[in-house]
Amino acid sequence: MQNAMHTDWERCVRAVQSKDARFDGWFFTAVVTTRIYCRPSCPVVPPKPENMTFYPSAAACQQAGFRACKRCRPDTSPGSPEWNQRADLVARAMRLIADGIVDREGVPGLATRLGYSTRQVERQLLAELGAGPLALARAQRAQTARLLIETTPLPMAEIAFAAGFSSIRTFNDTVREVFALSPSELRTRVPASRGAQGTPGVLALRLPFRAPLNPDNLFGHLAATAVPGMEEWRDGAYRRTLRLPYGHGIVSLTPEPDHIACRLTLSDLRDLPVAISRCRRMLDLDADPVAVDEQLRTDPVLAPLVDKAPGRRVPRTVDEAEFAIRAVLGQQVSTAAARTHAARLVTAHGEQIDDAEGGLTHLFPSPEALAALDPQSLAMPRTRRTTFTTLVTQLADGTLHLGVESDWTETRARLLSLPGFGPWTVDVIAMRALGDPDAFLPTDLGIRRAAQELGLPSTPAALTARASGWAPWRAYAVQYLWATDSHPINFLPV
Repeated sequence: MQNAMHTDWERCVRAVQSKDARFDGWFFTAVVTTRIYCRPSCPVVPPKPENMTFYPSAAACQQAGFRACKRCRPDTSPGSPEWNQRADLVARAMRLIADGIVDREGVPGLATRLGYSTRQVERQLLAELGAGPLALARAQRAQTARLLIETTPLPMAEIAFAAGFSSIRTFNDTVREVFALSPSELRTRVPASRGAQGTPGVLALRLPFRAPLNPDNLFGHLAATAVPGMEEWRDGAYRRTLRLPYGHGIVSLTPEPDHIACRLTLSDLRDLPVAISRCRRMLDLDADPVAVDEQLRTDPVLAPLVDKAPGRRVPRTVDEAEFAIRAVLGQQVSTAAARTHAARLVTAHGEQIDDAEGGLTHLFPSPEALAALDPQSLAMPRTRRTTFTTLVTQLADGTLHLGVESDWTETRARLLSLPGFGPWTVDVIAMRALGDPDAFLPTDLGIRRAAQELGLPSTPAALTARASGWAPWRAYAVQYLWATDSHPINFLPV
């Protein structure tokens, strides 16, 4: 699939006529006669091809004067996989916009984080997405508002400010323009079975994904490495605490056949879009599993593994700095030992929070809190202590920044320059924190064991050369190779 798929008119028409859900989020169909825009899989009778026009984003549709379809709800489709598989300016900008930077810091803040001028950022987004950063952020605010209107009993004024609108009037005007309904009309259209209900203060959401999705290694990995006090597996759900821009939260994520059930408790509702974005990113829900698996199946060694359990995702993180710290704690020790080290830090230095269900007690400590520790108090070998203290100091003072906008190549080089950071640590951070879909772990013990069992080269250099044909999806190949082992990370907990 190409970056500018919306320009391939014939391909888009075929996708719409076949109602192919795989293309939801890749492009949007605008119907010139009705002035409505839809996702490709919209269940209504497809319009005549001559009445279709295609856009790369919901924001571009809205800017062109189209309103969202009430049947297929295109604003709730999975995000484009492009933004998580690319590391260029536009992809990094889109990840930041999803993380709420424009609402918190404005377009100048977005440009500063990317290291470009405001004009360059606006020009590139407009060229590729048909909308600038303000329009893209506005579309996201509209989606958040709709979510709150339909799933909570909150007053409209509270929803307006929680969704990021500066005034009630702007909120009302935007909702009417995007959905062709007033906020009150949106709420009355929600069936009683889907409306606001359940525990007060808890938001119940459905996170969509592109099928297939194999939850085994995804939730298995998160559950097997869960740090007591801040993560747990309970009643078929992965639960964890979240450190967010305006406060904190607790999320519960349950795999269902056609969606991920998400229950969020937030100390500040303004964090809703950020929390959703980070959970989607952690579960790799915007991936295109068909494209990934098709590429990996071209290797006769990987093909049986893919056919056996297609749709594996890369388990990622909600906090890049947290993951880097945990990667250092996990150097050359077992999964259980890494959990123990992390749990001690969480209990001693994490911020305490209340959990109505009682299982979670703390947020993971901030880099600033960890940088203030007495290094001698850390129960780890001296060389790893140096690695740990160097990392948290650089994260705390801003010398090193890990975020959704990080340049993968530049950040790898920065990490490799730190004491105690070898290829395995850098690559696992690139794969699970930075989100590089082509990160590979040829020195990982589990990968080398799988390679030997499958008849692949077992030395790192030879295996890396053999894996070149798996690009640009080597991080997904890692998941399939890991899955040949009986380690708990590969199995959905019972």
